[in-house]
Formats: sequence, C-alpha cells, structure tokens
Amino acid sequence: MAFIDYYKTLGLTKSATDKDIKNAYRKLARKYHPDLNPNDAGAHKKFQELNEANEVLSDPEKRKKYDKYGENWQHGEAYEQQARQQQSGQGSYDGFGGFTDTESFGGGDFSDFFKSMFGGGGSRQTKYRGQDFNAELHLTLRDITQTHKRTLTVNGKNIRITIPGGIENGQTIKIAGHGGPGVNNGPAGDLYIKFFIPDDAGFKREGPNLYTTIKLDLYTAVLGGEITAETLTGKVKVKVKPETQNGTKVKLKGKGLPVYKKENEFGDLYLTYDIQIPTNLTDKQKKLFDELSKS
Repeated sequence: MAFIDYYKTLGLTKSATDKDIKNAYRKLARKYHPDLNPNDAGAHKKFQELNEANEVLSDPEKRKKYDKYGENWQHGEAYEQQARQQQSGQGSYDGFGGFTDTESFGGGDFSDFFKSMFGGGGSRQTKYRGQDFNAELHLTLRDITQTHKRTLTVNGKNIRITIPGGIENGQTIKIAGHGGPGVNNGPAGDLYIKFFIPDDAGFKREGPNLYTTIKLDLYTAVLGGEITAETLTGKVKVKVKPETQNGTKVKLKGKGLPVYKKENEFGDLYLTYDIQIPTNLTDKQKKLFDELSKS
C-alpha cells in the first residue's frame, strides 16, 4: 500500500498542535462515522484512515518517529537497527518484530506504516465522544404557561423531555447522551434543542411579562365600570376607574408567564386601553353629546 500522509488525511500541516489534531479528528470522524454512512464504502474507508492517522499523530512518540522518517519510514529506523546489528554480527532484524528478508508489510485495510509500527491494526483503540445532534421545537406562548412533558422523535427514537414553563424564544437546552453513538465504546453525544416561540396574535412578550391592548367603550371610560379581559390562561374581571384616559396602562399582577425555572413566580400582564369613539349616533345621542359639551 502506498505511503499515506497522515497530516493530509486530517487536513493539517506538520506544524499542527495536539489540540489541532484532536479537533480535526473529532470533526472528520463524526462526518464519516459508519453509523451515519451505513451504505457508503468510501466513508467507511475514510473513517478507517482517520482512525489510523489519529492513532499515530496523537501519540507524541509515534508522531516523532513519523516526522523523522516520513515516506522513508520503511527504511529509516530499520536501516539504523540493521547497521548496529551487522556491526555485532547479527542478522537483519527489522526492529518491529520480523526479519526484512522473510516478511513484508502491506495489504489489508491499513497502510504499511501503521502495520509495521503497530502490528496490523494497533494495540490500543482510543474512545471518542459521539456526534452532537441539533433539533428545533416550535411552541406557542400558551404552550409555555406551565411546565409540561412532551415526546419528540429524533433519528427514529422517541425522547421524553420536560419543557420548563416560561422558556425563552431562541433558548437552547441540552439533553445529555441523546446524540450520536461514541466511537470505540466512547460516550454518546448530546442533543441540543432550540425553541422557537413567536408572540401571540394578542400578546407581546418581554421576558415573563406580557402586553396587550384592550378596547374600552367611551361610556365605561367616562363613568367607570367592569370589563372582561383575556389572558393566556383564561378570562378575568377588571375594574375600570371613572374618567379613564385613552392609552391608560393597567397591570394585572401575576397574570404573565412563569419565571423560567423559578417555582411559583410569574410575570405580569399589562393592559393598554384603546377607547372607542361611538359611531352611527342617533339624533338624540348627538343632542345629548352637544348638551354635554356645553355644560
């Protein structure tokens, strides 16, 4: 098998740091993992090459040997060993566990360098964490008025999650261990769920507080009275003070959303009054308004 440039396999140069090697391997191993490419022979081969490259370059001693002999690894250290042995009258032992005149490396699924240095597959398998998965969940404001459970299907698996009341739009939560499987019995990745919660048609949200505009007839605004207001959890009675002005804002304490992960704490609901001017008045009504304006 031809010489394999392990740095090129990982998309790196010889100046790469240990961290660079680790990050490059993890990224590519997730991409070409057999579990994510079950019917792709090319991906399987690439994954095997990545494991081989990482096996060498992640080990300081093995990397040192690779950097020293490069594509002449087949001869470099073996020649030195042979020279020493010839000086002492010994045979040409190759330094890696076999005689150069009776054995040759190569073939199979691993490169010559990997086979000769690690005995055809390596003596150690490094465990690597599985791929993280990302999902989106779209909810309404009414969905988050209380903490509740919901079942999601991710990669064909049903996952039961708890959705905290008052969760924010755009917020992401992590479900540990529900990502892709690990490599070589490594830990599974995590599942990240991003929430999308638009404003309701009748309510605007700012944190746990809600804002809405409510229509108020002129007569109730002038004389006072009681009206019914909608909230996300039902209807409530609200008293209106006499001589209420247009644009007046009223706070309904505790009628907003739950405060995220704070039990029994809630935001407020703010009502803004939009006073409606009566239309299609009868002559009698117009006369009464005229008299009122002159009084």
